[in-house]
Amino acid sequence: MSRKPVIAFLGIGLMGSHMARRLLEAGYELRAWNRTAAKAEALVPHGAKVSATPAEAATGADMVITMVSDGAAVTDLYFVQGVVKAAPQGSLFIDMSSAQPSLARDLAKQLGALGCRHVDAPVSGGTAGAQAGTLAIMAGGDQADIDEARPVFEIMGRPTRVGPHGSGQLSKLCNQAIVAITIGAVSEALFLAERGGADPAAVRDAIRGGFAESRILDLHGQRIVDRDWKPGGPSRLQLKDLDNVLDAAADAGVDLPLARQVRDQFFRLVNDLDGAELDHAALYLELEAHNLAAASD
Repeated sequence: MSRKPVIAFLGIGLMGSHMARRLLEAGYELRAWNRTAAKAEALVPHGAKVSATPAEAATGADMVITMVSDGAAVTDLYFVQGVVKAAPQGSLFIDMSSAQPSLARDLAKQLGALGCRHVDAPVSGGTAGAQAGTLAIMAGGDQADIDEARPVFEIMGRPTRVGPHGSGQLSKLCNQAIVAITIGAVSEALFLAERGGADPAAVRDAIRGGFAESRILDLHGQRIVDRDWKPGGPSRLQLKDLDNVLDAAADAGVDLPLARQVRDQFFRLVNDLDGAELDHAALYLELEAHNLAAASD
């Protein structure tokens, strides 16, 4: 394609707003839609055209990017709200949401039967990565389609083809398992530091640069020290991803005990401690509650 593709961007949330803005700043024609219209309208000063419906956004678009909460929302956009029907034949659907690998494979088959193409390309890096254009983009699908999307991906981050349809979502689940388990490990270490009489902030600084160094210790460790639970990644979405991790593990015939344990901790945070909209670093609060309950027994 010699000209830049026209992009329909569906889902202007915490992540999508930064991703769409980077595409606009790179000169792409972008039609924005969001369930809460005001979030899409915030992109108008940057050159976006706001669509009243997702189907309107997809009409005449070369690429349709979805960045919504889960697979059910993607399916609803595609087939209930008329996006697939409105998009031109041959258009490329890029789902950057987090969903089940099996759903990504099913969507690819359904779209292919209708003359369209599909790439599952979930991301990691949080709002900071979305703003900076440094997201890790895990792409599953045909090599030619991913190559076509590569210039668009590279505006938002670093794309890697990880395999056929569904592999992008599987890669994201691997990522989310590591993130969740590491948040749990950092929470326990800083909790031990606090209750053992050390300064948690100083302990975090002391161990940085050693074998325990990680982005989680850096960013989420700082949030724990500051008790800053403003969401970059809401805990309800982390729980959703961990449920998908365990579903994928069951499909593969494997048991993931650490993922199962931290999933149960996030379940308690979300459902028992009213932590659904708190950042996933707030898993620390579940650890505090657990120890308080144990001490009172």
